[in-house]
Amino acid sequence: MLKRISGVILIVMAVAVAVQTIVEPLYHTSSEGQPYSPLWSILGWLMILPIVLGVIYGYHRKKDVDSEGGNGAVTREFLAANTQFYGFLFVGIIFLWNWFNQISPGFTAIGADTVTLVWILVDAALPLLSGAMGMFLLRTDGNG
Repeated sequence: MLKRISGVILIVMAVAVAVQTIVEPLYHTSSEGQPYSPLWSILGWLMILPIVLGVIYGYHRKKDVDSEGGNGAVTREFLAANTQFYGFLFVGIIFLWNWFNQISPGFTAIGADTVTLVWILVDAALPLLSGAMGMFLLRTDGNG
């Protein structure tokens, strides 16, 4: 049951981030003082949840695939499990790096353009990874 709830959370967050990414330019005009809409400050905290859930369930899925062995052949399940696990790790690393820089300006010596580019990468990748993992958890209840 916990896996199904986690799957729903992952899908809801995927939809929320994707919709916000697409719709934000329609209602928010970026300025130097406020480059992002205030909704991102709320979603930023919530986006940690799918990253953590994705890493946990991605690790378990990868571990299950690795334990099956399979004579060294690269299967669809092997690719999916590894892509999700390492994808969530990648997104988590760049998300936290950028987020800490936003919370504490000067955390890293990067410009505003780099910060924006990293957010675009996170906002594009997280819905894809979260949606796929959420669907996997709902379809299989996380058991293969």
